[in-house]
Amino acid sequence: MKLVTYRHSDAEHIGAVREDGVVDLTGLAPTMLALIEGGPQLLARARDLVDAAATTTPLAEVTLLAPIPRPRKNIICLGMNYAAHAIESLRAKGLPEKLPTHPVFFTKAPTAVNHPGATIPLMPELSPQRDWEAELALVLWLPARDVPKEEALGYIFGYTIINDVSARDLQMRHQQFFFSKSLDGAAPMGPWIVTSDEIRDPHNLRIQMRLNGETMQDANTSDMIFDIPTCIATLTQGMRLEPGDIIATGTPSGVGMGRTPQRWLRAGDMIEIEIEGVGVLRNPVG
Repeated sequence: MKLVTYRHSDAEHIGAVREDGVVDLTGLAPTMLALIEGGPQLLARARDLVDAAATTTPLAEVTLLAPIPRPRKNIICLGMNYAAHAIESLRAKGLPEKLPTHPVFFTKAPTAVNHPGATIPLMPELSPQRDWEAELALVLWLPARDVPKEEALGYIFGYTIINDVSARDLQMRHQQFFFSKSLDGAAPMGPWIVTSDEIRDPHNLRIQMRLNGETMQDANTSDMIFDIPTCIATLTQGMRLEPGDIIATGTPSGVGMGRTPQRWLRAGDMIEIEIEGVGVLRNPVG
């Protein structure tokens, strides 16, 4: 299923997207987090409702919001998780071109979450070096602690897209990721969550980013240095992950920082991120 959070008739709903429109699931669970926390049994009831629904609301008549508009916790992110991107990042910073030997984790603030179609605030007075990063993100639905790698995929509720918008000058100035990647609106997410049963292999998905129609990033999730089970197993060795937690799995090469000449986001730009089997996330820059 494609599960959405949306606004219609001045109210916020959750639902499932069918070919003929959106089926309202708000009577089953008031929020996406509540649906996720309901586990497999509640999701099965949602499937039954979607299959049986006689009426839908046309997708064009609703406003899509981020699937989880306000995560309870920071979004966990993977840095330098694609080899070519790791090299381009290190080269741009004048650092030795050495790939990481362990997953590189950082987080983005929940307040950075932005919606499909919503404008990414440029904030040129704060940072003239705003950059894009197309990423596959996963959402957990089971409490996770000491998870074996071979069981890790079973903890995933579904997949979505995140644009890890970054301020490269702030990243260098403050020598860390958090502030530079947590500015308001710097985490567009969506357009929906695709339940994990519909993604046969999350490690074989084409991932693309287009800027004003021109392809900037084009890779496959098979290029990850550390696969999803490795990341979940590593994190849960010493911390508990919870239903609704979000993990963004890193970006491939082709970011603005790594280009010659470097290309930073400008007012009026349109970003499209497309991940095979998941969908397309579009956001203007302003």
